[in-house]
Amino acid sequence: MKGPSLQGFKRFMQFVGVFLLGIVIGSIAYNMVFQASYNQLWIENKDLQIKLYQLEEDNKTLRKYRNRSTVVKEIKVTVEERDPPLDSLAVKEVVQTLQDELEVLRGRNIFDIDSDAKMARTLLNRKIYSVRDKDYSIQIKTMLVSEGVLQIWVDMRPYVRS
Repeated sequence: MKGPSLQGFKRFMQFVGVFLLGIVIGSIAYNMVFQASYNQLWIENKDLQIKLYQLEEDNKTLRKYRNRSTVVKEIKVTVEERDPPLDSLAVKEVVQTLQDELEVLRGRNIFDIDSDAKMARTLLNRKIYSVRDKDYSIQIKTMLVSEGVLQIWVDMRPYVRS
C-alpha cells in the first residue's frame, strides 16, 4: 500500500507559510496606515481643543471689557518657524501653556502694560517646558499691543541639558 506523497504535503505547507506571511505583512501595513491616520486625527483634535479654549477665553474677555477700548482683550502667541521644524504637537502644547501663564495680562490697561510686559519677559525668558519627555526652551522676541490684542512672538528651541 502506498502512503500519501510528501511532495504534496510540502507544497501545501509552503502555500500555508506564504499565506500566513501575507497575513502578517498585510496586518503590519494596515496597522501603519491606521496609526498614521489616528496620529493625524489626534493632532487635529488637540489643535481644535486649543483653539476652542482660546476662543472661549477671548469671548469671556470681550464680554467683560466690551465698553473699554484700552484693555488687553486677546492674547496671541506665535512661535517663529525653525529649520528643521519642531514637533507641531509640542509647539501647540507650549503655546497653550504660555497663554495660560500670560492670562494675568488680560484685562490690563494697554498704557500700563509696559511694566507687566517687562515682568512677563523676565519670568518667561529662557523658561523650559517639558512636552512628551522632551524639553524646550523659549525666548520672547517681540511683544506688541495693538487694538486690544497682545501679540507675542517667541523662539522655541529644543533644550539640551549640559
